[in-house]
Amino acid sequence: MRLAIPERGDHVGPSPVDRARPGSKHHVIVDRHGTPLAVALTGGNRHDVTQLLPLLDAVPPIRGLRGTPASQARGLYADRGYDFDKYRRLLWKRGIKPMIARRGVAHGSGLGKVRWVAERAFAWLHQFKCLRIRYERPADLHQGLLELACSIICLRRLRTSF
Repeated sequence: MRLAIPERGDHVGPSPVDRARPGSKHHVIVDRHGTPLAVALTGGNRHDVTQLLPLLDAVPPIRGLRGTPASQARGLYADRGYDFDKYRRLLWKRGIKPMIARRGVAHGSGLGKVRWVAERAFAWLHQFKCLRIRYERPADLHQGLLELACSIICLRRLRTSF
């Protein structure tokens, strides 16, 4: 008796930029130093902005000096893929100042000075070959490896900060 092996795993969809090859996307929210705070996995055909609010909800309270911890960040930097008025309004309602590049406007908004931190975090994540090339079919296994990689990145950040 042969077992039917699925062609693709969960959270896989046709990539709109890579000739509709099946793929996955990693969505990461980082702090100002590039430390991953929350991570999500979706299919390659999902738009980035759909994961903005779930990622913000997944960020733990920010710990600071004595007193009650802050419940959220004060500002959010993002690229043009997140430029939707609906999400800007939702961020303002949460008390988060959206600093998002506008679509259709020439480059040079100045956000590149701070956006490179997020791009560097993706480079740190994709140093792990199991995340750069998805070999695992089950989504929960790949999500676990993604979270393990974020833990290793956090550990490396802690080692260099002391």
